[in-house]
Amino acid sequence: MTTATSDATASPASPRERHVSVYAELSKLIQGAGLLERRYTFYWSLMLGTVAAFAAIWVGFAMLGDSWYQLLLAAALAVVLAQFGFIGHEGAHRQIFASHRWNEWTGRVISGLFAGLSYSWWMRKHTRHHLNPNKEGADPDIGPGVLAFSPAALAVRGPVGLWFARRQGWFFFPLLLLEGLALHAHSIQNIARRERLEHRWVEILFVTVRLGGYLAALFIVLPPGKAIAFFAVQMGLFGLLLGGAFAPNHKGMPIVPASMKVDFLRRQVLMSRNISGGPVTDLAMGGLNYQIEHHLFPSMPRPNLRRAQPIVREFCERHGVAYTETSLVGSYRIVVQYLNDVGLKARDPFQCPLTAQYRT
Repeated sequence: MTTATSDATASPASPRERHVSVYAELSKLIQGAGLLERRYTFYWSLMLGTVAAFAAIWVGFAMLGDSWYQLLLAAALAVVLAQFGFIGHEGAHRQIFASHRWNEWTGRVISGLFAGLSYSWWMRKHTRHHLNPNKEGADPDIGPGVLAFSPAALAVRGPVGLWFARRQGWFFFPLLLLEGLALHAHSIQNIARRERLEHRWVEILFVTVRLGGYLAALFIVLPPGKAIAFFAVQMGLFGLLLGGAFAPNHKGMPIVPASMKVDFLRRQVLMSRNISGGPVTDLAMGGLNYQIEHHLFPSMPRPNLRRAQPIVREFCERHGVAYTETSLVGSYRIVVQYLNDVGLKARDPFQCPLTAQYRT
């Protein structure tokens, strides 16, 4: 009996191949656990319940009439509209239905007709964020704006801008009160642009009916003072709820220089932060408290994110990938400190050993 031996030896896998293989291993675990399967009962219940709450608020609004108690309904409306924002986000990620078309139109209707936001604007902006979270020059969420997220962003600021940047952490929460207005303004700018936009007239119709009808209802039913107060409470709380759900997930995590390449798994895990909590946190944050799992598997339905967390956490620990989780209050503390550090140039987020460790 003879045995044949081969002189050829397998060449070692490249870092890219190893990293792809690692993510494929995690993906296989998640799929094997059935965590990418649709959760129709949850989403139909959530959507119908949210629409019913929306309708009930407006019935109550009409019945209550000229009263300062309307401000309670304004707060309730903000909570419901934030839920519409989360549902629109999930439709954009194809988390709700198996059909791309059903997800797209659910997201478009919920975002435009109920929340008053441009679905196409959100898709374009949010897709870029998911591809390169916290990457300088690629992630629009850390692009030039009111807040400076890296020392490099301070270079183009004048004296007033630098004064603001040194205190920007303390302005963070007041600015969130304006986030609702900013979202509507960006939406209107998007659908008014001259460049090609798919389903432009549908979005124009939805956003116009929603925002126009809203303002008309306020000023028909309420005197000007109460109408403005209702608008301010609703819009401020809406911005606080949505902005407060999205901001803790990446702000204060490493900023990736434009020239740095990081593999997919580490790019999503190292730049994201989970928020601990229970079912109330899950509802209040629309599942975004499981940011790491959401970024690794964007189409995973919201109820499955909690079930995926122990699998992902254990996998990251086994492969030496830092997995970050903190409380909601703790995350806000980190965000405020981080923004102030950037403004004071006390810390350069580029000098991050965690990110540099995984440069490929």
